[in-house]
Amino acid sequence: MAILKPQPLTKAAFAPFGDVIETADRDYFLINNDSTQRYHKLASVQLSAVSDQAIISIFRARSHAMPLMLKMMERHPMGSQAFIPLNANEFLIVVAPAGEPPNPDQLQAFITDGSQGINYHTGVWHHPILSLIDNDEFLVVDRQGEGDNCDEHFFTADTEIILDPTDVLAY
Repeated sequence: MAILKPQPLTKAAFAPFGDVIETADRDYFLINNDSTQRYHKLASVQLSAVSDQAIISIFRARSHAMPLMLKMMERHPMGSQAFIPLNANEFLIVVAPAGEPPNPDQLQAFITDGSQGINYHTGVWHHPILSLIDNDEFLVVDRQGEGDNCDEHFFTADTEIILDPTDVLAY
């Protein structure tokens, strides 16, 4: 049995899986007659075909009882997928490297500080959104186009992976 303890989300720790979307410690420039700070290109939308489109959606997610038994992971082989919290709530992230189906020993867990979003790079394995608040909302930027852009991997029944954030939750 593996127990995953989330670590704080940082740009360096998350770099193998994607981008952390945040303004802390990032450069900006002024626009709109110097009334607005623009934090430019915090992440890039990855698309696999010229005919693909980057789309923006809102996801409303239910929370999960914790600790949580992880049963599956998914990946998007044809484009990136970004999640930006709209209500400034912490959320959990579970990832594994792109490539072959995820090995339970390679899973990593993170917790956001509520002001951070994330952008999974193309092909990175991740658990579906792990909201800590019922009906929490996320702005999602991902790919629309031809082909199936979601692969799912279900762990075998004898694989026990438990996500336990109890030591890191603020509430």
